[in-house]
Amino acid sequence: MRWRSIFATHSWIVIKDAGARSYERFDYTAWGDPIRLNGFVADGRWFGRPPDLVAELKGQEAERAIPKIRAAIASYKYRHRGDYRAWPGPNSNTFVASIMRVAPELRAKLPNTAIGKDFLDDGRYLSLTPSKTGVQLSIGGYGGLMVGWVEGIEINLLGAVLGIEVRRPAISLPGLGRFGS
Repeated sequence: MRWRSIFATHSWIVIKDAGARSYERFDYTAWGDPIRLNGFVADGRWFGRPPDLVAELKGQEAERAIPKIRAAIASYKYRHRGDYRAWPGPNSNTFVASIMRVAPELRAKLPNTAIGKDFLDDGRYLSLTPSKTGVQLSIGGYGGLMVGWVEGIEINLLGAVLGIEVRRPAISLPGLGRFGS
């Protein structure tokens, strides 16, 4: 693994429609057109780190969510060249968190090492969490607080996130990740 994958996470979305032969991978990147379709293999590594699956939908649940996910990708506010900012966002993790907000049935949270996940891309300071099970306060991604059933309690200070989860007992430490069940 290379240093980038030790302290930070790059998130992406993978979709496979019913009857499709292959998966489609959507990444948000810093070069060229930010939203990249199939620029990398669906289960590819990021700087040597194997991917972690944070959510998976199948069957009818996936069929209901996929059109919402596709629409959110197509209308993503920061889809133009030059919109990407590594920190505090919008970046790959901001993109995925934004898409998760339109499909709360994913019932997932991005890891605390997903820097940029707390940047609210609609300019608000207060929002529902991506899972819609709680609330999130964000000061432009530079700092904030998230409290939700799926997300637990997270404090973000300059991209370093400290968290505690009750639903799946764990603690998350800045730069180190999640420790628990």
